[in-house]
Amino acid sequence: MSLADFPITQRWPAAHPDRLQLYSLATPNGIKVSAALEELGLPYEAHKISFDTNDQMTPEFLSLNPNNKIPAILDPDGPGGKPLALFESGAILLYLAEKTGKLIPDDPAGRYHCIQWLMWQMGGLGPMFGQLGHFHYFVADKVKDPYPRERYTVEAKRMLAVLEQRLDGRPYILGDDYSIADIAVWPWIRTLGGFYGAGEITGLDKLANVQRWFADCSERPASQRAISIPS
Repeated sequence: MSLADFPITQRWPAAHPDRLQLYSLATPNGIKVSAALEELGLPYEAHKISFDTNDQMTPEFLSLNPNNKIPAILDPDGPGGKPLALFESGAILLYLAEKTGKLIPDDPAGRYHCIQWLMWQMGGLGPMFGQLGHFHYFVADKVKDPYPRERYTVEAKRMLAVLEQRLDGRPYILGDDYSIADIAVWPWIRTLGGFYGAGEITGLDKLANVQRWFADCSERPASQRAISIPS
């Protein structure tokens, strides 16, 4: 089996079929995988999945991810040397880390702690920030009931407090080493205070540990490249 056997390559042909294929957009979830790929130095080819033209709803994209969300990947050199198709940003981060043996601790306890914080982002911080962004930024002029915005503001503040406490005395979420846990959380903090404009209502600017950690993550060359991938 080769990449040509996957329908998605008919719409987005692989110029370099020997490289990992990334189907994405520079949203928080998309940036996660781009940042990991840049940190790891894996050869890859990025394809833009445009929401403006509903690329995520095309039969070709749905053949790779039936959940019609970015990012998704095709790795021509998957387990056993066979191509692997994968969606969900958390699963992709875990796969890339384990494939390379980087950005995740080697010891079992450390590995599970890393997965723990990755799941925390996937199941809590990301969805809650996304809902806050929806009601605070996207439909603020359409939804007059203050409850949804207040509800997700409170939850976002709670999760930021968890992160602030976790980073007390630690350079990164796991401790001394940068990991996929940091990569998963960082783009969402960036979007909360930037694109969503919700930094003030969540008290983000007052969280010293989060701000210090966020600045460090943002200054990494891989992070700076990732925010513009795909171009």
